[in-house]
Amino acid sequence: MNFDDALVEALGIFLIESRELLEQMESILLHIEQTPDDIDTLNALFRVAHTIKGSAGLFGLDHIVGFTHVAESVLDKVRSGELKITTDLIARLLEVRDHLSRLVEYVASHQDPPAEVHKDGDVLVQKLLSYLAQDLPGNSIPTAQVAVLEKDKMGEKSSPAAGAHWHISLRFGRGVLKNGMDPLAFIRYLKTFGSIAHIVTLTDMVPPLSELDPEDCYLGFEIGFETSADKAMIEEAFAFVRDDANIRILPPHSKISDYLDLIRDIPGEDLRLGDLLVRCGTLTANELASALKVQSTIRDSGQPTPVIGEVLVAQQVVRPAVVEAALEKQKQSKVQKNNESGLIRIDAKKLDQHIDLIGELIIASASINLVAKRGGGSELLEAAAVMSRLIEDVRDSALSLRMVTIGATFNKFQRVVHDVSKELGKDILLEIHGADTELDKTVVEKIGDPLTHLVRNSMDHGIESAEVRRACRKPAQGTVFLNAYHDSGNIVIEVSDDGAGLDKEKIFEKAIERGLVKPEQSLSEREIYDLIFEPGFSTAATVNNLSGRGVGMDVVRRNVVAMRGQVEIESVQGRGSTVRIRLPLTLAIIDGFLVAVGTSSFVIPLEMVVECVELSEVEITAARGKDIFNLRGEVLPFIRLKQVFEIPDAPPTEKSSEIYLEDPDLLIRSVQRQNVVVVRNSGHHVGLVVDTLHGEFQTVIRPLGELFKALQGISGFTILGSGQVALILDVPGLVRTALSREAGRVLPRNTPGKTLLASR
Repeated sequence: MNFDDALVEALGIFLIESRELLEQMESILLHIEQTPDDIDTLNALFRVAHTIKGSAGLFGLDHIVGFTHVAESVLDKVRSGELKITTDLIARLLEVRDHLSRLVEYVASHQDPPAEVHKDGDVLVQKLLSYLAQDLPGNSIPTAQVAVLEKDKMGEKSSPAAGAHWHISLRFGRGVLKNGMDPLAFIRYLKTFGSIAHIVTLTDMVPPLSELDPEDCYLGFEIGFETSADKAMIEEAFAFVRDDANIRILPPHSKISDYLDLIRDIPGEDLRLGDLLVRCGTLTANELASALKVQSTIRDSGQPTPVIGEVLVAQQVVRPAVVEAALEKQKQSKVQKNNESGLIRIDAKKLDQHIDLIGELIIASASINLVAKRGGGSELLEAAAVMSRLIEDVRDSALSLRMVTIGATFNKFQRVVHDVSKELGKDILLEIHGADTELDKTVVEKIGDPLTHLVRNSMDHGIESAEVRRACRKPAQGTVFLNAYHDSGNIVIEVSDDGAGLDKEKIFEKAIERGLVKPEQSLSEREIYDLIFEPGFSTAATVNNLSGRGVGMDVVRRNVVAMRGQVEIESVQGRGSTVRIRLPLTLAIIDGFLVAVGTSSFVIPLEMVVECVELSEVEITAARGKDIFNLRGEVLPFIRLKQVFEIPDAPPTEKSSEIYLEDPDLLIRSVQRQNVVVVRNSGHHVGLVVDTLHGEFQTVIRPLGELFKALQGISGFTILGSGQVALILDVPGLVRTALSREAGRVLPRNTPGKTLLASR
C-alpha cells in the first residue's frame, strides 16, 4: 500500500466514524433535553465534538476544525455549569450537528462546500458566539478566525503554573507513515488546546544510513504539555494513531487515582505484573530490577518465594491499591484473550455479492440432488444430502451477517418527533419498543421512508392539541409508539399513537366524494381504513407543510408491497390508531414450500403454510361453484390457482408429469386428486388448491422484471434444480382476494378433510 492509498483509506475511516459520531451527537442532544444535569452525558457530548474536530485537523479540514471549535467552546461552558441547557440551546446544537453533517458529506464527495454553505456556517457561528459574548471581543467574527481567537483566549485563561504539566511519551510504530499519518500533525494539533512546554526528540531507534527506509518512522518524543484539558481530551488527539503507536500520558503531580486509571487504560495484553506497573509509570525499570533481585535471593535461599507484588509493597515503592489494580487488569486481560473475537468492517456490496453466490450455490445443489435421486446411487445420495445440509448452514450464517437491529432506525425518529412537534406546537413523546429486533440490512434501508410518513401522519392527524386532549381527559402530552417484533418468520413494525383515531364516517364520505365507492356500498371497517391508501386521498381540512395533499400513504403501501410486505390499520375513535407493517426478514433467500399446478410450479413462503389437506371426490363436488371448504367445521375460503393463472391441465401420462417434478420420490401420480395448502396471513386462513405437493424447498428469490411487476399474486420467481422457473406466490395479495370475495358466506358442516401435513 503506497502513501496515497493509505491516506484514502484513513479518510474513509474518518468519514465512517464521523457519521457515527454525528448520529450519536443527535441522540445525546435529544436525550439530554430530558436530563440536563447528567454530567456523564454532557461529557460524552463534548467528547464527540472534540473527536470530530481532532480527526478533521489531521486531514487539514480547517473549515470543520474552526466551526467545531466554536461549538466545542459552548459545550465546554455547558459542561462547567456556566451555561444551562435550554430548548433554544438544544435547537442551536442540533443545527450544529446538521451543519457538520453537510460539511462531512462534502468531504465524502471530494467537493469544497459552496459559498452559501459557508455563509450558513458563519450565521450559525454568530448565534453560538452569543453564548460566548462575555469572553470574546467584537460582534462579527467569521468562522475562519474563531479557532485562533479561542486558542488565544484559552492560553490567557488557563496557563498552569510552571512545572505543573502533563508528560506525554510517544513511540510511533514504523509503519505510521505508510498508513498515511504524519506524526508531526499530532504534535501540531496539541497546540490547538494547550502549549508545549518542552519537547525532546528521541533518535535512538534510527538505524545506520545504509539500512534506513525513508518510508519508515524511527522517532520518538517526550513532551511536556501545558493545558487545562483532561486526560480524555489529550488522548483523543491521538485517536487515529492509537493502534500504531505506544503512547503514555502522565498527569501533573501524579496521584494514585491517576495510576489506577492508567492501568485500566492499558490495552489488554498478557503482561506480567511488573511490566504493567512500569508501563503505567508508577514503577521504574531500576526499581523493578531491584525487586526481582530480592525475589531471586529469597528463592535461592530455599524459603517460600513471595510474589513480586508483595516484594514491591514491602519495599514501599508501590502502594497496595496500585498493585491490586494491576492484578485485576491481569485477570481481565486473560479473560479478554480467551474470549476475544475480532471485528472487521465489510463493504456491504461485498456481502451482497457473497449472498448472491450462495444463491447460485443453492440452485446448483438442487440440480445435483435431482441428478442423485434419478441415478439412485446410495453414496451419491448421501453426499448430496450432506452438501445440501452444509449449504443450508452456510446460507443461514451468511444471512445472519446481514442482520441488524432496527434500533438505529427507530432512534433516528427521536429527531423527527422533536422537530415536528415544535413545528406543530404540540407536546409529543416518542416511545420505542423492540429496538433489538433483527432484520435484513436491505429491509432496514428501504423501510425508513414509509416509517417517516407514518410517524409524521400520527403527529399531525392523530395527536390532538393539548387543549383538545385535556377536554377529552387525556394527558396534555401525546405519545407516538414505535414497536417491532418477530411473528411467523416475518418482522412486524407498528406505528401507534394515543390520539383521536380514524373517523370511519368521514373517510367513507370523502371516498364517495372522490368516486372511490358508491353510497349504497357496504364496506367492512378494514376496507374503509384501506381507502386512505388510495392515491391522493386525504381528509385534512387544510394543507400544511406536513400533510393535506394526499401524498404519502399510497407511497407507504407501494413501498411495503415492493418488499413483499403488507400494511394494515387498526383504530379506535378517541383512543388512537395503529398502522402495522408486516415484512419478510430477508429479501434474498427463504424457505419455501414447492407445489405444482398442471405443468407449472409455484413456491409458497414456508412460514405461511399451516397444513396440507387432501380434497375427496365428495368435497370437490360440494365445493364446485362455491370456492369454500369445510375444514373441521370451519369455513375455509380457497383459491384455485389453476383458474387464477389460467393453467391448462397436465397431460394424463406419468412420464409427462415427471418433467416438472423436483423430487421423483414425492411423485403423486393421481392427476384427479387435488390438495389444499392452508396458509395463514394476518390471522386469517385461506386454502390454495394445487395438484401436487413437493415439500420444503430452499428458494433463491429473483425479482420480476419491470414488464411483469404489475402481475397480481406473484412476488418473484426462482430457478429449480431442473432449470425450470417456479413463481413465488404473493400470499397476502391472494388472501385479500379470497377474503373479499367470500366475506359473509356461510358453509354447512360436513365431514372434515383428511390432513396430510400436520399443523406447523
